[in-house]
Amino acid sequence: MLDRTAYLALDAESLPHRLGGRPELLDRLGPADAWQVREVGDGNLNLVFIVEGPKGSVVVKQALPYARVVGESWPMSLDRAFFEHEALSRLGTRDPGRTPELLFFDPAQAMLAMEHLTPHKVVRRAFMAGEELPLLGTHLGLYLARTLFRGSDWCMPTLARKADLALFAGNAELAGITEELVFSDPFKAAPLNRHTPGLEDIASAFRADRPLKLAAVEMKARFCTCAETLLHGDLHTGSVMATPTDTRVIDAEFALYGPMGFDVGVCLANLWMAAFAQEAHRADARAAGSYSAFLLATAGTLWRTFEADFSRLWAHERTGILGGFDLFEAQGDEGGATVALTTHLTGVWQDALGFAGMEIIRRILGLAHIAEFETIADVVLRARLERRALGFGRHLALNRWQIPSIEAANLLAETERTRP
Repeated sequence: MLDRTAYLALDAESLPHRLGGRPELLDRLGPADAWQVREVGDGNLNLVFIVEGPKGSVVVKQALPYARVVGESWPMSLDRAFFEHEALSRLGTRDPGRTPELLFFDPAQAMLAMEHLTPHKVVRRAFMAGEELPLLGTHLGLYLARTLFRGSDWCMPTLARKADLALFAGNAELAGITEELVFSDPFKAAPLNRHTPGLEDIASAFRADRPLKLAAVEMKARFCTCAETLLHGDLHTGSVMATPTDTRVIDAEFALYGPMGFDVGVCLANLWMAAFAQEAHRADARAAGSYSAFLLATAGTLWRTFEADFSRLWAHERTGILGGFDLFEAQGDEGGATVALTTHLTGVWQDALGFAGMEIIRRILGLAHIAEFETIADVVLRARLERRALGFGRHLALNRWQIPSIEAANLLAETERTRP
């Protein structure tokens, strides 16, 4: 059992004194008495600091013993920092260069130090500012294909796969948060739910919507019982930082084994929600339509890149428990392997649509909302845009088997986005 009796939350003033003896930081920053520290954490759970010195800069992240979004009334285990470190180590190996470099991990203090990504910007904020990130869809599609495939039974040998499955089963507390906040709370009168004034009718209707609640139960069952691969577990656009030429994935404390479509669906949902919010963030309808088209194109690139690179990995790295080379290629039956691949990718796509629907609904009617909507000062406009997004999310959840392609999903999103 880890002794955390000496745990103490960091602050900007104490950080140089407490960490000034770490060689990993001295090498990157220079002497501690010259460090400049600023807190930048705006997430739901953790403290995050940028530390700058004469030689460079780093990020220090520390878990708090409660959920920051609620306060000390919601206690949380500090072990999530351990799971984030273990997840980022694995994800970074599976798609090199797509996560920040890790510098050190202090388990007793639930603290990580890592590369400071600069001039990268949190993608959610880039979207709100109207910045175009031309390689974002490609980079995220490659990241998803490589991490999801290489962490799965299709690629990993039995012993390594089972050991990792057992390890990440320990991240039960954060898995439980996802299970409740995403799949249950938005569909009942949960105490932590909140919504924009003007959405009372649709919130009530969703709580009484039996087909939608059945879809939520089905997607929750997939999330809880389908341990296909190691997931990031919270891959929204606030967990991605980018420049026009580089993309990095951060904040993996929700990592767990689950269905491939979850990470894909959450990522797509946040691109689609950003498109729905554009009317409030651009100067006129033409500008909103243009930037929404960029976001939908990014979603299209993400899925097509994922599908293509997953297929490449299937052909060349399918050496794990479920590999099946002995059943197909070794017997001259390449067509059988192709059928198996197509069947699997169809399942991932349908899962992704269902999870995207859940993500959209929970980000509007549940606890943790997105800045693209929350920063809209005109609550009447905000409610109107969120209402459109909710209709789209419901359609995805209920009709995930009838939406054949990313092009069809994007067309539906644009139709709903421009609805009067």
